[in-house]
Amino acid sequence: VLIVQNTAAERRPRGTCPMVLGWRSGAGKREASVSLFGQEVPLKWVSLVVLIVQNTVLVLAMRISRTSGGELYVASTAVVCAEVVKLVISLICLRGELQENFLSYVMEEVFSSDTLLLAVPGLLYTVQNNLLFVALSNLQAAVYQVTYQLKIITTALMSRLLLGKSLNQNQTASLGLLTVGVALVQLANTSSSGQGPSTGQRPMLGLGCVLVACMTSGFAGVYTEKVIKHGRQVSLFTRNIQLALFGILLGLAGVLVSDLEQVSRNGFFHGYNAMVWFVILTQAGGGLMIAVVMKYADNILKGFATSISIVLSSYLSTMLFDFSLSFLFVVGASIVIGAVFLYGTPPRQRAISSDRERVVLNKGRIAPDDSPKSAGYSRSHVTV
Repeated sequence: VLIVQNTAAERRPRGTCPMVLGWRSGAGKREASVSLFGQEVPLKWVSLVVLIVQNTVLVLAMRISRTSGGELYVASTAVVCAEVVKLVISLICLRGELQENFLSYVMEEVFSSDTLLLAVPGLLYTVQNNLLFVALSNLQAAVYQVTYQLKIITTALMSRLLLGKSLNQNQTASLGLLTVGVALVQLANTSSSGQGPSTGQRPMLGLGCVLVACMTSGFAGVYTEKVIKHGRQVSLFTRNIQLALFGILLGLAGVLVSDLEQVSRNGFFHGYNAMVWFVILTQAGGGLMIAVVMKYADNILKGFATSISIVLSSYLSTMLFDFSLSFLFVVGASIVIGAVFLYGTPPRQRAISSDRERVVLNKGRIAPDDSPKSAGYSRSHVTV
């Protein structure tokens, strides 16, 4: 059981100056933490562990469920089940968050005027989840884990087109490195595709599914961010309920269009076992948990989580799937890890030391350096 709370060693009296009291920068900042077995643990480290476990376990479990032999389940039905689980969990969490007026809130907010805007990301996420099942049916878990980092490129491009965000020098360089690293990994995968348990599978089909999933992931994520920023201000669980509703409806439509004959003949839950249900629960519950803790994880922690997940997936794949680590794969994966870190690292800032270049910035206005006593201004350096 995780009990989330805010802690602070001291509380500064209102209206007092931090420097007078000798406060260090950030000393009075309220820090989110959890209570684990009576010990206070910063939530950012809990979020790191959650991200690593989610990124690693889900990929390996999906790969096992698709290649373990026996009767194979229909992937589209698993996507629908995951959305149903996500809907149930979100409703329970929202009920606990509201305490009262639950039904009226659901009718007013969940079925509000901007709900239809989430039909677009709902459709894209449904397509993406189906594609990932197909990809892991044809690609090794480690290869998939590395290749799926291309979603950073699509997300960056969509952020530029839809939100007008620009890339800094580090981010631009990281996208080039990411492309080179994934290319090396795919080259290593192609050269060894006829070995071991991957025989009979179609690596190019898996690669194509990952590439399309990266594009849908990038567009859906940025589009959802835009809706959240410009739409009604509702809780995270409300948005997840809206997305889950569209996911269920569109997922059932996918079952009817592509797998109706097979489902009618064998049943909706044909081929389900403990591993399949574990994948469904991990995909639904783990995704919601990540959505909660992501606000406590900065870019460096996300980079650590992705890097450790790639290393763990690669190592465990050698044990679970007889996957061999070639030189090209190690080099390509290392480049991808470096690119992920570089993308989340802000560029170094250079202070301008010239006296004439010293300016005072406050409220978006600039005052000359020889007027330090101008009302409302404080001295500082410009950084570029």
